[in-house]
Amino acid sequence: MLRFSLYSLFLLLLVAACTLAEDGPSVVDIKSPDGQLALSFQLDEAGVATYALKRGETEVIPASGLGFSFQGAPDLKAGWKISKAATSSKKEQWEQPWGEQRMVENSYQEARVDIEETTAPMRKFTLVFRLYDDGLGFRYEFPEQEDMGEVVITDEHTEFSLTGDPTCWWIPGDWDIYEHLYNQTSFSEIDALSKRDHPNLAQTFIPENAVNTPVTLKTDNGLYLSFHEANLTDYAGMTLRVNKEANRFESALVAWADGAKVKQKTPFNTPWRTIQVAEQAGDLIESRLIVNLNEPNVLEGDQSWIKPMKYAGIWWEMHLNKSSWDKASGKHGATTENAKRYIDFCAENDISGLLVEGWNTGWERWIGFPDREGVFDFVTPYDDYDLEEVVRYGKEKGVNIIMHHETSAAPRTYDQQLDTAYTLMQNLGIHAVKTGYVGPIIPEGERHHGQWMVQHYRRVVEMAAKHQVAIDAHEPIKATGLRRTYPNMMTREGLRGQEFNAWSSEGGNPTDHLTMVAFTRMLAGPIDYTPGIFNLTMEPYKPDNRVKHTLAHELALYVVIYSPLQMMSDLPEHASGQPGMQWVRDVAVDWEQTKVLNGEPGDYVTIARQERGGNRWFIGAITDENPRALSIELDFLDRDKTYRLVVYQDGEEAHWETNPTAMEIEEREVRGGDILDLQLVAGGGAALMLVPM
Repeated sequence: MLRFSLYSLFLLLLVAACTLAEDGPSVVDIKSPDGQLALSFQLDEAGVATYALKRGETEVIPASGLGFSFQGAPDLKAGWKISKAATSSKKEQWEQPWGEQRMVENSYQEARVDIEETTAPMRKFTLVFRLYDDGLGFRYEFPEQEDMGEVVITDEHTEFSLTGDPTCWWIPGDWDIYEHLYNQTSFSEIDALSKRDHPNLAQTFIPENAVNTPVTLKTDNGLYLSFHEANLTDYAGMTLRVNKEANRFESALVAWADGAKVKQKTPFNTPWRTIQVAEQAGDLIESRLIVNLNEPNVLEGDQSWIKPMKYAGIWWEMHLNKSSWDKASGKHGATTENAKRYIDFCAENDISGLLVEGWNTGWERWIGFPDREGVFDFVTPYDDYDLEEVVRYGKEKGVNIIMHHETSAAPRTYDQQLDTAYTLMQNLGIHAVKTGYVGPIIPEGERHHGQWMVQHYRRVVEMAAKHQVAIDAHEPIKATGLRRTYPNMMTREGLRGQEFNAWSSEGGNPTDHLTMVAFTRMLAGPIDYTPGIFNLTMEPYKPDNRVKHTLAHELALYVVIYSPLQMMSDLPEHASGQPGMQWVRDVAVDWEQTKVLNGEPGDYVTIARQERGGNRWFIGAITDENPRALSIELDFLDRDKTYRLVVYQDGEEAHWETNPTAMEIEEREVRGGDILDLQLVAGGGAALMLVPM
C-alpha cells in the first residue's frame, strides 16, 4: 500500500508539473521552494521553445527563445518535441572552506526536459531548469549521440526578454577586458560601441552593442535583476547583445580567432545561464545562486594551505613610478633589501602575506612588444633578488611570500613552464600566486574571454591545485562560481581596479565607482580590488592623480568589497603610524555570515560581516559623491550582550576632494538591537568593529 501511494504521488506531481500534448503546445511549470517565483517552459505547434519567469503576479522575464546555430549543420531552433519531463527538488546545506558565509543553503526545484527533433538529423538534448527562491539557473546538456558528434557552435540563441525600459548598470561586452567604468542608463540607452578604444586599456575588443556580465537591472515595477552565468567550463564566455527593437538581451559568445564560438564534442554541457531576482538590491549581494550551480569541491586531502589572508606588496610603488618592475630601469623595486623591508612592515602589522612583483627576468620586453613569446622566465630571479633568502626571511618573520607570474598575454609560454614554475613554489613552501595577462593574447585573434583562454585558465587552476597553490588571477576570465569546485581559485581582478587611480588619464576612478561594483561585478565572486591607500593625494609622486573618496571610505572597503586575499596596498612609509592601520590589523578576511543592511546601486551600500569562528562583527558603509545620513539597526547582534563599538568615520570637515584624510575614531558601548546613525560626507564612508564585552 505504501509503495502504491508513493508511486501515485510521483505520477500526480509529474502530471501537475508537465503537460505533454500529442498535437499542440507542451508546457512544463515549476515554482521556487517559497512559491514566489514561477517558471514556465513551453513548445508551440511549430516546436519552437520559450521560457518565462514570474514573481507572484509580476512578469519578470516574458517569453524568451532558446536554441543554437552550428557550422555545417541545421539550426537547432524549431521542430522540437518533449520526449520526457521530470521534476524534482533538493534541499541541503554545504560548508564553504572560506567565503562570505560558512554554511550555504542549496534549495531548489528542478525540471529536466528531454528534447528531440521531429525531423532529421533527429538531434536530442536536455534543458535543465533550477529555480531557487532568489533566481533561476538553466543550461543545455547534450548527450553523446550518433547524429551529433563533433560540433562547432556559431551562435547560441538564448534570450532574456525584458519588461518596460529598466535601469541598467553595465560595462561594454569587451572580449578582452572587464576594466571599464560601469555605466547607469536605461536599457534603451545602452551604447557599448561608444566605449571603444579606451586610452588606458592594454587590450580591448568590442565588436557589437553588447554588455558583459554580471549586468544588473532595476525594473519599472521595482524588482532588481542580475544576468550572469555559472560554471563556465570549456565554453566561450557569454556577453549579452542589446536588441532594443525586441526589448531583450541575447547571448553573444566570444569567438575563437577563426570565428567559431565553441568547439565541442558530445557529451557536453553549456554553462548555467542565471537570472537573480530580488525585491531589495542588497538581496542580490546575499544570494549564493552562482556558487550553488557549481560542482562540489573536487580537491582531496589536507587543504589547510588554502589560507585567507591580508597581504602587502612591492606593487603600488611601481604605479607611483617610485620604482620599476624591470632591473634595466635603474630603479628596480623587487630587490632582496626592499623585500625584507616590506616583510618587517608586514610582521609589525599582523599582515601575513607579501606579494613581490618584478622579481623574475623578462620585464624589459613585457608590454608594447608584438612578439612576447618566451620573454618571461618563471623560475629565474633577477640577480639583485635572492628568492630563497626572501622566502627564508619571510618564514622567520611569519610572513608568506606570494609569487607573481605576469604572462604578458603569452599563455603558451606560461603553459610550457607551468609544472616547473609550480614545482618551484611547492618546494619553497609558497602557497599563493598572482597571475597576469596584460596585452592582446598571443596567438593573434584569440581573446581573453574566449574558449581557448577559458581552457588555459582552467589548466592553471588545476596545476596550482596539484602543487598546493592558490590563485589570484588578474586579466582573468569572469568569476562564475568555480571557487566551490576548486577552492584554491580564491580571488581575481576582472574590474577597473585601484591602479587606475594612479595612472588613468581621467585622474582616477569616480566617487561612485565602488557603489556600482558592489551590485554588479561583486555578484560574480571575490574581487582583488587592492584597498589600503592612505596617501590619497599621491604626493609627491603623482599630484595630478588621486583616490576620489575619503580615508574612512577606503577603510570600509575591507568589508564592502569581498576578497579572501585582501591587500594593504600603500607604501610602508605612508601607512606606518597611521591610526587607521589599527583597523587594517583588526579586520577579518574570512566570514561566518554576511548581511547587507542597506544599499542602492551607484549610491551607497552598508554591509555587515561576522568573522569566521569568532564573535566580532565588522561593518563597512560607503557613499557616492553625495553626503548621506544612514541609520542601521544592530538587530543581527545578540540582544543580551554589550559590545565595544569602534568607529572609523569621516571627520566633520572631511570631503573626498578638499579634505579626504580627515577621520575621527570613536569608541563606545552598544547593545544588540541599538540603532546607529552614520553621517557620511561626500565620497565618504565608515568602518565599524563590534566586539562582545
